[in-house]
Amino acid sequence: MKNVIEAPEEKEESLFEAPPMAEQERMIEAILFATAEPITLRELEARMPHGCDPAEAMVHLRKRYEGRGVHVTKIGDAWAIRTAADLGFLMQKETVETRKLSRAAIETLAIIAYHQPVTRAEIEEIRGVSVSRGTVDQLLELEWIRFGRRKMTPGRPVTFVVTQSFLDHFGLENARDLPGLKELRAAGLLENRPPPGTLPGSESDEDEESSEGQSELFED
Repeated sequence: MKNVIEAPEEKEESLFEAPPMAEQERMIEAILFATAEPITLRELEARMPHGCDPAEAMVHLRKRYEGRGVHVTKIGDAWAIRTAADLGFLMQKETVETRKLSRAAIETLAIIAYHQPVTRAEIEEIRGVSVSRGTVDQLLELEWIRFGRRKMTPGRPVTFVVTQSFLDHFGLENARDLPGLKELRAAGLLENRPPPGTLPGSESDEDEESSEGQSELFED
């Protein structure tokens, strides 16, 4: 009995050649201008004709926009077209003003950004005061933080991490691009004050977040 040897399957080839790189640039440019949210290379590849190389086209497009009024910006693992940082003042009339965050919310957001993934207990330990449910809910509603994975510790507490919306809002590619402590102090975004509880009257820190009557944030 003769053994039948099957021929290896031939890789399916497209009947059409990929568009020229200049045309692929134009396609990506059109998609980025029409898309409100940042878009990944995989999503671009799914939209573009077979054989296109969105990664290479993005390199050319990004270079072409250097020094222009808008830039091709990487946000996390996605891409978007954004106004150049030094021209942001021109957009003031068109910007929707978000309600001002409380100091408690700013501190909580900063701790999550610099220490992610971080649990509620760890946030409270760093701040030195309890974190109210309202503060966390406000940051969740803004979509600047989200729930991360549960920690493999007793009780399996949920962690918090910053979102792509947070990175997009502050013009960051990833959390590693966050400014250092000296930069924050120079910008007036971080107070040079001792930890809560070390000076008389420091209890005012807890006025915004009274621990009385607070319910647990997470319930299984």
